[in-house]
Amino acid sequence: MDKTKEQFEANQALWNQKTEVHRDSDFYKNEAFLAGASSLNDEEVEAIGDVSGKSLLHLQCHFGQDTLSFARMGAHVTGVDLSNKSIDLAKEQAKKIGIDAHFVCCNVLDTRKHLSEQFDIVFTSYGTIGWLPDLKPWAEVVQQSLKPGGMFVIIDFHPMLWSLDDKFEQFGYPYFNRKTIIEDTEGTYADTEAAIGGKSYSWNHSFAELFESLKSQGLTIETFNEYDYSNYNCFPNVKEFAQGKWRFPQHEDRIPYMYLQKWIKPI
Repeated sequence: MDKTKEQFEANQALWNQKTEVHRDSDFYKNEAFLAGASSLNDEEVEAIGDVSGKSLLHLQCHFGQDTLSFARMGAHVTGVDLSNKSIDLAKEQAKKIGIDAHFVCCNVLDTRKHLSEQFDIVFTSYGTIGWLPDLKPWAEVVQQSLKPGGMFVIIDFHPMLWSLDDKFEQFGYPYFNRKTIIEDTEGTYADTEAAIGGKSYSWNHSFAELFESLKSQGLTIETFNEYDYSNYNCFPNVKEFAQGKWRFPQHEDRIPYMYLQKWIKPI
């Protein structure tokens, strides 16, 4: 079996374990979501703007909270994820809240084998591209999925953050994509005590790699922001310094935590 295929299958198995735990966790606040709360943050909402009547493809959507939040704002949404348990739950969630949404279970790199439609907006967020060994085929999926004039928005954790060690105290991993990061994982960021375990395979991607992959597809960058905080309490020992904003006390505002980029496909 191809090594990369084995790695994706291991990651799929891990995320299948995580899905039910995430659904019931305080982290995801799923009951509030089902009752009408949006799971989106101000940063991505402001960057994307009005989605009413627009088609939106959400890559690596997990169990669809953000996808369905965009649908509540008037978008016609499609979500893609590797985890079949996540996609099953996303479909269940959509049915519960009465939203017409399309969800596809596949490797994000195989998206165009399952979807021929092009979209006004392609979106991905928070902990996604680190599960991909090579950004070139991913960037092809982004470009092929966009209508001429369409926008691609990525908001994610800063690549410098992923070069810190497991305690996020000092440098522990290469900033550049030089090796597969293989870890024996226990628990999950939403519940560190959860009975979840297995090998995970991930890859760090520098900004140069990200920029070059999208630029090589003919996309043009319109917005690039960096943020000195995290929107999520998903790292060890972070402290909430403002409502919904988190930092490491030892680093405070001296390091970047997140970034956002908006790219446009020329007409």
